[in-house]
Amino acid sequence: MHQAIADFVKEMTPRLQERRRDLHKFAESGWLEFRTATLVAEELYQLGYQLRLGKEVVNASSRMGLPSPEELAWHEQRALEQGAIAKWLPHFSGGFCAIVATLVTGRPGPVMAFRVDMDALDVIENQTADHRPHSEGFASINPGMMHACGHDGHTTIGLGLARVLRQFEGELNGTIKLIFQPAEEGTRGAKSMVDAGVVDDVDLFTAIHIGTGVPAGELVCGSDNFMATTKFDVSFRGNAAHAGARPEEGSNALLAAAQATLALHTLTQHSGGNARVNVGVLQAGTGRNVVADRATIKVETRGATNDINDFIYQRALQTLTGAAAMYGVEHQVTLMGAARSSQPTAPWVRYIRRTAEQIPELTSLVDSRGAAAGSEDATYMMERVKEHGGQASYIIFGTRLDAGHHNEKFDFDEQVIPVAVKTLAAIALNVAAFNKEAG
Repeated sequence: MHQAIADFVKEMTPRLQERRRDLHKFAESGWLEFRTATLVAEELYQLGYQLRLGKEVVNASSRMGLPSPEELAWHEQRALEQGAIAKWLPHFSGGFCAIVATLVTGRPGPVMAFRVDMDALDVIENQTADHRPHSEGFASINPGMMHACGHDGHTTIGLGLARVLRQFEGELNGTIKLIFQPAEEGTRGAKSMVDAGVVDDVDLFTAIHIGTGVPAGELVCGSDNFMATTKFDVSFRGNAAHAGARPEEGSNALLAAAQATLALHTLTQHSGGNARVNVGVLQAGTGRNVVADRATIKVETRGATNDINDFIYQRALQTLTGAAAMYGVEHQVTLMGAARSSQPTAPWVRYIRRTAEQIPELTSLVDSRGAAAGSEDATYMMERVKEHGGQASYIIFGTRLDAGHHNEKFDFDEQVIPVAVKTLAAIALNVAAFNKEAG
């Protein structure tokens, strides 16, 4: 990386920190990123990017885990009161909080895409003096919403990259697409963007994350430890009855849900690799002397491969049907989120690793790290790019964390932001070297 780029990133680092802290203070959960999306759109517009927004880049029928219309409208109004830019808000109304920014250089080259996510978690942020966002005045002011996974950093990195690429556009080739995705938490958003075709023309794809237990100074060039997952809610509906006088007239939804919960947790064996099932929520009943006529469980399955997860999910559906039949109740399954497993393409991983050698802050470069545990819906984008013959990877920038991801005290060392911006800029600016090798 030449010195001019390093100097440019250093100069804008205070601005990047300010942006990250602003996004952290006004945290917005999945499909509710109204303020965030308007600020991102405005900055990209001012930089001269071609923008496709909202319904142009989101397939409405593919969205999962969508809040109610009432919630969407309330949060949209709150976003406006908290500084959302009004002229952009109609594009995102109804929860279509997605942005694709395109830079066409006019010179021959590949279509290269970088994906970052924008949503916060449903977490109540810590408000004690030893939590830096609180002590320095940028803790979330939105109750029950917190950037506890670093997506405020990801969005900031995406905007920083946009600024660098525009500044050094004369050294780029081909087309750059910057994808700002809503609703990654719960793996709800990527599929809808894929189904809208946003990566169908992409030759080279990179998604990013910070932290995840990777130490500061390390870059994971091709993370391959994401499990396929399916997340779903199940509602049971029976018949209420007096628990003392006429229990035989009832159909007990609570017992059906409890039976299903116990049975689902026996489905985790598969000879092909790791599998998971978890019932995280069970809510049922209205009173101690009433045969419960309603119950809800919130469930997820995971598998080391797509086939394993699909197998476990189908077994889970059979289990639910059996539990409902045992107690004479009806049940309904609602899909709330999903992600696939995906392996990065080796040539692109090698290129990322060689390019990252230019970044002095990166002192350790590894291809992959750790055993499968979590899930990530950028895998939908990776798989679509690969299906079309492209290259794809998921990279992780290590950083010091004050607490683990999804924790109320989560915070990260903001120095990872300029490091990530420089690395991604180098990947884009040096891509001719990859094309020469591949050709």
